[in-house]
Amino acid sequence: MQGAGYLAIWSDLAPQDETDWAHWITREHAAERVGINGFLACRIFRALGVSVNRYFILYELEDERVVGGPDYLARLNAPTPWSQRIMPRLGNFARGGGRVAASAGTGQAGILAPLRLDTAPSWDIATLVAELARLDRIIAARVLLTDIAQTSIKTREKGMRSNDGSFAALLLIEGLDEAAVRDALHHSRKTIAAADHGAIDSLPLYRLVFSLPKRLLPG
Repeated sequence: MQGAGYLAIWSDLAPQDETDWAHWITREHAAERVGINGFLACRIFRALGVSVNRYFILYELEDERVVGGPDYLARLNAPTPWSQRIMPRLGNFARGGGRVAASAGTGQAGILAPLRLDTAPSWDIATLVAELARLDRIIAARVLLTDIAQTSIKTREKGMRSNDGSFAALLLIEGLDEAAVRDALHHSRKTIAAADHGAIDSLPLYRLVFSLPKRLLPG
């Protein structure tokens, strides 16, 4: 990941809304967000092996201050007409932003495991991500910590959605194939608290479907 900050978002879509959402995110929304000062890149992933249309969006930020910064908040309080149409349709919405607390590995991969944690890690995050990044066909591993205060700021966009969720931390594992990422998740059980083992076992993996670094923005 570029930068020291992040913003992570999940949402589900009804089948009849998926094409409109896909056009909105790739033709307007991602470019709008990446164009904000402090935003560096956007990657969008689709869940594998689940019955719903579930997506995970990862924005890379210069640092954690961007999440509550004036430029980003200005956009959140002035959603486009297309955004106003899409936002109420997003189901099982979860959002969190903050800082990259530990990172190991080089590059990005097409298969991702984004494990949400309800409490901040009490274990050695640097040791775990280093172990994971050394596993076969794993490209990178990171632990991200959510700034709850900045993530919870009330905005016009937030008010357009119902039942927004969040999380305290996020473990990201990127690999070359599904089997490698599953093996890495299983390895993480040795370190992660037993209370999170159920989330590990039920976690769908995600495949990259779209990316937009700032350098590719028009103009």
